Amino acid sequence: MRFVAADVTTPAGAALAVQTCVDAFGRIDTLVSCAGGNPKPRLMHETPIENVPAIIASITSGVLLPVRAALDPMMREKRGSIICVASDAAKVATPGEVAIGAAMAAIVMFCRGLAIEAKRSQIRVNCVTPSIVRDTPFYDELMADPFSARLFSKAERLASLGVVEPGDLAALVAFLAGPGAARLTGQTISVNGGISAA
Repeated sequence: MRFVAADVTTPAGAALAVQTCVDAFGRIDTLVSCAGGNPKPRLMHETPIENVPAIIASITSGVLLPVRAALDPMMREKRGSIICVASDAAKVATPGEVAIGAAMAAIVMFCRGLAIEAKRSQIRVNCVTPSIVRDTPFYDELMADPFSARLFSKAERLASLGVVEPGDLAALVAFLAGPGAARLTGQTISVNGGISAA
């Protein structure tokens, strides 16, 4: 096991993280690349205009740049699985998530397009889009914010199959990385307990 601290929202940081893995293990079999930044929902007219580019960049860069960095070693090996984690906001228009949804939709389309390119190198690319995920630090932050709490409490009432927990996402990611998903690429899978059918 190896750990490297790197700012993967920058090209240099993403390249460092990937190279550290290749140096330690010789190759990359699976990359799980997650959206970050954790901006809280806000109505667009209440979002300062100077914050909009940063919201979109903070979400997208931390996903797209590690994927780009990992492509070179994966293509050399002619194999690999890339799994990006975005959000159901990519598919379901929600008040307060206009900029967030735009960034998440960019990640989804990135994965779809890359899946078509990367299949020639036997690399699979899929995307997981959860809604609210209970038992995480960000869940607690959202529920402490009055606007977000109203938004997601309403969403949780629609989760007739239960509100998603980290283990639900882990099980899906493990499946997508494994041999059972060997023929699956270019897909975007919502994990939301029935909040939507996106």
